[in-house]
Amino acid sequence: MDDKLEMMFAMQKELNRRIGQDTDTMTDEERVEWVLNYARALGQELAELVDSVPWKWWAKYQQFDQQNVKVEVVDIFHFLISLAQAVGLSADEVFEAYMKKNKVNFARQDAGYVVKDEADNKGI
Repeated sequence: MDDKLEMMFAMQKELNRRIGQDTDTMTDEERVEWVLNYARALGQELAELVDSVPWKWWAKYQQFDQQNVKVEVVDIFHFLISLAQAVGLSADEVFEAYMKKNKVNFARQDAGYVVKDEADNKGI
């Protein structure tokens, strides 16, 4: 397995199965539950990332914890991959959608992004 993203997806699938979640066999009801669970977990991991940087302008004791920031980013990847798998996205599909969305984002910037138009997301 040479593709790093595919390897991450395979490893996450194995970890999720080990803790009792198999995204391949989820019912639609279970998918809804796990999309919410993973979204909540992502929010918590983002909060932990924020707490690793000195965001309290009034507090002088804070320091930038770069090592922990890196760990939190990796934790976010764990939950993002689980979320992708819960909605049925493979590593290849995430890559393809990313490429398409990146193109849309560049086109928006080129156009000045003065109007929000979700129609440009239809082909993703």
